[in-house]
Amino acid sequence: MKSQRAARKNNHPKASSLAVQHRMEAAKPQNTAPEEMLRYELRKLKLSFSNNRKLIPNINRTVDIVFTKVKVAVLVDGCFWHGCPKHGTWPKQNAEFWKKKIDTNIERDKDTNILLRKNGWKVIRIWEHENPQKVAKKIFKVIRARSTISHTPVH
Repeated sequence: MKSQRAARKNNHPKASSLAVQHRMEAAKPQNTAPEEMLRYELRKLKLSFSNNRKLIPNINRTVDIVFTKVKVAVLVDGCFWHGCPKHGTWPKQNAEFWKKKIDTNIERDKDTNILLRKNGWKVIRIWEHENPQKVAKKIFKVIRARSTISHTPVH
């Protein structure tokens, strides 16, 4: 199969089963279901935002939800890909590859947080398993607080 050849070409191990291969092919890097649910809740609160924006110059990293006027960056992290301490799983097949991949993601997340903060952004990271209504309310409070500080109205 084409995806198996692509995996070997990119030094990724072969999927351990057809089911695993289908799950990996279906994984989306952007606009995931948890991101969409959170965006829906944010819209219900009448908040306006951008999606999938690059905020760090010369670095190819995107932020899932961006409130530009008040410099708030929201990242929705998947439990598997970002090593959630509650729900992250460690595959038994190709364990060394996946440990390195996930550990690299965790370090990149930390670096992204640092770079965003250095540029004046408030960073909010949430896990995909968090309740989108509760998270939206938390984000709303942060936006309100930052808009009061900067005297910029939130739309």
